Amino acid sequence: MKAKMIKKVFLAMFLLCVAIIGSVFYKNKNIAAFINVNRNLPIYYVDTKDKKIALTFDASWGADNTDKILQILDKYNVKATFFLVGGWVDQYPEKVKNIHEKGHEIGNHSDRHPDMTKISKDKIIQEIDINDSKIRKLTGEGTKLFRCPEGSYNNLVIQTVKATNHYCIQWDVDSIDWREEGANLEYERVIKKVKNGSIILFHNNAKYTPDNLPRVIENLKKEGYEFVKVGDLIYKDNYHIDYDGKQMAN
Repeated sequence: MKAKMIKKVFLAMFLLCVAIIGSVFYKNKNIAAFINVNRNLPIYYVDTKDKKIALTFDASWGADNTDKILQILDKYNVKATFFLVGGWVDQYPEKVKNIHEKGHEIGNHSDRHPDMTKISKDKIIQEIDINDSKIRKLTGEGTKLFRCPEGSYNNLVIQTVKATNHYCIQWDVDSIDWREEGANLEYERVIKKVKNGSIILFHNNAKYTPDNLPRVIENLKKEGYEFVKVGDLIYKDNYHIDYDGKQMAN
């Protein structure tokens, strides 16, 4: 009898623990959902049934590999999106013109590459406007896309970018090529994570990117993916962005 009572007590304690853990999990899940609903997000990737993806290149330092990248894109008839920093535009105006003339898309990556979460709304607008003016003088066109330096953002940043009539673009596939840890490692990071609607991040001056780009393009094309510019991938209106940055049509 005593043994049966002990078993009942342990069973009751076990069920109580399960109930408490379940309650805490449910509560935290609801809290997380509430936080995400009230958090403004950039577009990380796009919800689409089409096997379309976008290559993007951030340009904030150096230009040694830019011509090589453009030659590779030409060879495979791929159009990409280049997010340019104002300081880079100042330093390499002919390369800016070349990117544009080859039919690639140019996005705004701020004027001086600051942490946007640490500057005022007016400064955020100024960073975008100054760089837009520089790009327009060289290409005849302003920009419609903006990428936060270092991918750093908060609600104010996202809201301000939207108010300047730019789409705020993040990424869901990161080569982390700026670390220059090795061609194979960077290649695997990309290939393993790509899915329909992915936005892939490279840098124009990373060491191994020109070596990796041909095999990334070749292998993803074999898998049936089509490369498009970000502006041709995203929805322009009647959309929402879910809790993990996926842009979805309403």
